[in-house]
Amino acid sequence: MINVSDQPAPRSLIVTLYGAYGRFAPGPVPVAELIRLLAAVGVDAPSVRSSVSRLKRRGLLLPARTAQGAAGYELSDEARQLLDDGDRRIYATDPPADEGWVLAVFSVPESERQKRHVLRSRLAGLGFGTAAPGVWIAPARLYDETRHTLQRLRLDPYVDLFRGEHLGFAPTVESVGRWWDLAAIAKEHETFLDGQARVLNAWRQRPDTPPEEAYRDYLLALDSWRHLPYADPGLPARLLPEDWPGTRSAAVFQALHERLRDAGAQFAGVTPHAP
Repeated sequence: MINVSDQPAPRSLIVTLYGAYGRFAPGPVPVAELIRLLAAVGVDAPSVRSSVSRLKRRGLLLPARTAQGAAGYELSDEARQLLDDGDRRIYATDPPADEGWVLAVFSVPESERQKRHVLRSRLAGLGFGTAAPGVWIAPARLYDETRHTLQRLRLDPYVDLFRGEHLGFAPTVESVGRWWDLAAIAKEHETFLDGQARVLNAWRQRPDTPPEEAYRDYLLALDSWRHLPYADPGLPARLLPEDWPGTRSAAVFQALHERLRDAGAQFAGVTPHAP
């Protein structure tokens, strides 16, 4: 199969693995199993161990023993919340609803300016655009995930969240072009399409779906895709340029998901739930 040329970061692939398959394991995933599953996408054992250690320090993975006594890792409650929030974006199939906006208005004392940097970074990572200094904006459906994120990082005392409509004076479609860098977002979608549309076309030309190949291509596609619904906040179609590439990239990912995910689960040795 044809895959994207750039090798993804091992730590990112481990998070993707847990999101796709690891969280459905009946217990902690043994270290040996993590090494086997990551080897299938080109990650060597030392890189797996190093990346797992970093994720453990961040509190996302917890060391645990399997029923057979083998050393392994399971997701923390924080990590499960992150994955649950991510599911609503990554696997969304319905067009974004036009339901107004959520505003994040923040003020951080100069003595805590490092938190100001973290706050801006996290809001940008959630897909917020900048409406004005200290005023960030996103589609209203991102409210719950934003609240979870700010509370988890203990940044909520510095932020007020509001729901609302844009009432002018500039047309909303023009304002959106100031709040987000739509050209940069479109380029990210095109990059995904450059790699993964070829993968999808190759699968469509064959009748079989071997589990290991399906697992490899699905994990790499998911790892490439899962960052995009955060760079792209999912604006209503009426506010986007014509022939928005996000529509095509979402369709390509969904087709790969439907073709490969369950076959890949056979190689991963789990039975995933919806989505």
